[in-house]
Amino acid sequence: MSSVVIQYRERARANVSAPMVLWALAMTVILFLEVVAPSAQVTLIGFGVSALLGIYLGWRRRVGAVIVAPLVSWLFAWFPLEIACMIHFGILKGFFVGLLMITFGWIGIGFVEFVWLGMVALLVRAMRGSSGQDSVIIMGPDERP
Repeated sequence: MSSVVIQYRERARANVSAPMVLWALAMTVILFLEVVAPSAQVTLIGFGVSALLGIYLGWRRRVGAVIVAPLVSWLFAWFPLEIACMIHFGILKGFFVGLLMITFGWIGIGFVEFVWLGMVALLVRAMRGSSGQDSVIIMGPDERP
């Protein structure tokens, strides 16, 4: 008796690297401004920029990318946030405050980014509906297509 296994793999429709990098750069600027000169307007712009990425991810059905988005943002924002803390608090104090903010504060910042992006992306994906593709068909070993 011989058995044949056919694997069918569909690649994701859209690469989200470029939009995520643009979002991470925008969030770097926004977080830098939040440290140097905090304001409610900058905070709202940050939530708006994140909502735009969430809409894009939900529309492209790439909600899983929400998991890595805060990490990408952290990678881009690490050094500029250290500089922003040194500008705001002074060189020596700012260096240590920056290390604490980047290390422990990022847990909170990343969590807020994750939750907000996830909520927006899931809402957009739910509103868009299913992809219209056929469901998966599982065939036994004696069945022919």
